[in-house]
Amino acid sequence: MHGRKGINVLVYEKDPEGLRFLRGFFRSRKTMRPHFIGSADELTDKIETAGADALIVGIPNGNDGLHAGAVRVPTVALITGNIPCCLKEVIRHDIEYYLLRPFHEDDLELKLKTAINRKSWFERLYAEKRDLEAIVELTYLISSTLDPREVLYFVVKKLSEMIEVSRCSVISIGFGEKRYAHVVSSFEDPGVSDIRLDLRKYPEIKKALTSKRPIVIQDAMEDPVMKSVRAAIEPLGIRSIVVIPIIYRDEIIGTLFLRTSRARSAFSKREINLCNAIANVSANVLYNAFLFEKLENEKERLERLAITDYLTGVYNIRYFYHRLEEEFSRAERYGHPISCIMMDIDHFKNVNDIYGHRMGDMVLREFAQLVRRHVRRSDVFARYGGEEFIILLPQTPLDGAEKEAGRLRVFIREHRFKGIEERITSSMGISCWPAHDINTHDDLITLADNALFEAKSSGRDRVRTSAEHRKKLGV
Repeated sequence: MHGRKGINVLVYEKDPEGLRFLRGFFRSRKTMRPHFIGSADELTDKIETAGADALIVGIPNGNDGLHAGAVRVPTVALITGNIPCCLKEVIRHDIEYYLLRPFHEDDLELKLKTAINRKSWFERLYAEKRDLEAIVELTYLISSTLDPREVLYFVVKKLSEMIEVSRCSVISIGFGEKRYAHVVSSFEDPGVSDIRLDLRKYPEIKKALTSKRPIVIQDAMEDPVMKSVRAAIEPLGIRSIVVIPIIYRDEIIGTLFLRTSRARSAFSKREINLCNAIANVSANVLYNAFLFEKLENEKERLERLAITDYLTGVYNIRYFYHRLEEEFSRAERYGHPISCIMMDIDHFKNVNDIYGHRMGDMVLREFAQLVRRHVRRSDVFARYGGEEFIILLPQTPLDGAEKEAGRLRVFIREHRFKGIEERITSSMGISCWPAHDINTHDDLITLADNALFEAKSSGRDRVRTSAEHRKKLGV
């Protein structure tokens, strides 16, 4: 993507530990050119003039230089301060990627490349979308939809209205396929699709496939192409057949063929030309429809990527905070209880120390997927940071959250993690509104985090509720 010039990375970090890590990181990566920034003003100037490919910024020591222009550059944050406060700064500045201590070079490299590639994906996506919108305007008169199957049906229906035919269909042949073809659209029935045809019974289609040229059979009983199937088609009364490859820029689009036939008489030159014209016009529409479908699929994939933690595959903290604000506001409005479970993997540092960070990542993924399978569909499960995870339980009172946490704790304890001899356990902390003294959605997380700390302090593999609730009960 950047060729020999390498990747230009701006670095705005004041924390000594973060700077040591970054200098060591760049020493072993010759394709990346770091530019260390000394002040917020210099950062602003470099962003505008240096053509940076990415930005690494320390939080909280470097966010004084962040502004609307800075976050347009693919950005990775190094969090060296209080994690909850720093995460709020990351979200406030709309930074997609961040690292928590202890920092790892492979992790930073992956996030830098992902951030840069993500930006190029979006740029390409929007460029293609703009081109597509212009093309759609030009082809609107012949297209009522951007659904490829609807476009295909429009083609055969329109042709059958303009030319008297017994049959009219679009045939698809898979790449390298020699035995079978499939009817993907037919004017006789809009619901018809994927009817398999044995190509040995359709020599005219085989010839169009090999020649990439229109095949016109004026008299099926006389044309040598149809010699092998004359006995089979004679009872059907088929007289004339036209097969036209649907081609866009010298390529058959998905090996599509327009095939028409009738018994009354041979096709006239005008009718054959009309078939060719419709095939040529539909090629543009079909190409655009397939492109639009591809862009929509890519858009959905990028939207999923934006709310998903790259390592574990569960929701990221950005999406969690978005849902937390919504659900807490709804709970206050309607008086429904809402609970939060903060959890982490006990002694996770030992896993990394004994088995290595790669195995640690595998344990994190397996842990996250295990919990995701066992939480309710209405719950919001996300990675909070490092080995910590968080669950939001809408419309769930305290006793319901305690049962849910207890159930999850057992599932985790009884699960055998791949490649790990020791049992993996989890500590959990619970908070609940209105059972606890909670005024804001941030309080819900803070009390759950405090309860998690107490669960770990009391021996781990525990579930603890917020001390605020126990104070009310006099416990």
